[in-house]
Amino acid sequence: MERLSTGSEHVRQRDCGKKQEMDDKQGGKLQVKQRTTDEVSTDQKVMAGEASDRRNIWEPSVYYALGKESFYFAGQDISIRESMDTYGALIWPGAIALSQFLENNQQQVNLMDKAVLEIGAGTGLLSIVASLLGAWVTATDLPDILSNLTFNLMRNTKGRSRYTPQVAALTWAKNLERDFPYPSYRYDYVLAADVVYPHGCLEELLETMRHFCRPGSRTTLLWANKIRFESDLRFTECFESSFNSILLAELPQEEVRIYKATAKE
Repeated sequence: MERLSTGSEHVRQRDCGKKQEMDDKQGGKLQVKQRTTDEVSTDQKVMAGEASDRRNIWEPSVYYALGKESFYFAGQDISIRESMDTYGALIWPGAIALSQFLENNQQQVNLMDKAVLEIGAGTGLLSIVASLLGAWVTATDLPDILSNLTFNLMRNTKGRSRYTPQVAALTWAKNLERDFPYPSYRYDYVLAADVVYPHGCLEELLETMRHFCRPGSRTTLLWANKIRFESDLRFTECFESSFNSILLAELPQEEVRIYKATAKE
């Protein structure tokens, strides 16, 4: 298992309903209980504080400006436009950690000419890095995230990437068979970074992961996440019960873990 040495912040899908917390796992399925208003408020305050503090997290290789962050991955300068009004348009540490892992471990995870799907792509940093590493990328998120996502992808990959990245709307667990039928939409890798946080869509997230990483698909799922709340640990338990998973890397200071998973046959 590799240990990484840098971090930042990134969140994906926005709140999509009631605030819930995972209570238990049974047969790989999530069981949830409704969370109290105080619990929801506390978790949201933690996330908001984390967002406001992220400018102090990164080392000198990343430069912060309001609404914009700059990175250097895969031999290219990457400029990301953020929006402060939604978690899905901010950069969080899971995306940074997984981007760094992919760049530093190209023999272990070779993305050249591979079909790659990112769920909850947010600002698009991870999809940009995958594109620059030679992958044919489809970046997905909620419809109101796609404009900024497309802007960042096009600005940072045009004339640089082997394939032009695609952008598509994807609401977790909704119309998956209609919009992404298997095997017409089969990917070599599915990427997910910091998609677990205080929202009510954790069951839907796991269902979406299962849809794209199913028995016989030969799809590999790479998931990076910062452990913030008890619900992160409970989701991880359910994730591990649903897939054949291993811990690839860990960023101790930021409490970010990177998992590799395949479907159980």
